[in-house]
Amino acid sequence: MITSPEERALYSEWSKKWEEYKKGTQESVAAIREIGGSIARLSEIASAIAAAVEEQGAATQEIARNVQQAAQGTQQVSSNITDVQRGASETGSASSQVLSAAQMLSRDSNRLKLEVGKFLDSVRAA
Repeated sequence: MITSPEERALYSEWSKKWEEYKKGTQESVAAIREIGGSIARLSEIASAIAAAVEEQGAATQEIARNVQQAAQGTQQVSSNITDVQRGASETGSASSQVLSAAQMLSRDSNRLKLEVGKFLDSVRAA
């Protein structure tokens, strides 16, 4: 039981500090949840980009096959088609690199999401 004015003052100061700590912790948890939501949205966007890039790569490969078939016409057409095919190949290579980067971003985003979840669980447990 608190009896002296000094004890009351100490208790009052401790109580204020405890409330400040709780408020700070709650604000941190809210900010981390918001970050987690942003990460989830980024993960969804990265997955959509990866899917679109994969579709673009398949379309680019199909275009390259069609261009090669058309190259059988004349020598001039063949020369022009070779240039188009080279460009399509470069686009396919660039698309593969973007797909790889998007997949890495998606994996990293998922890992970060898991880590934030673990952190939130530990904050809640504390």
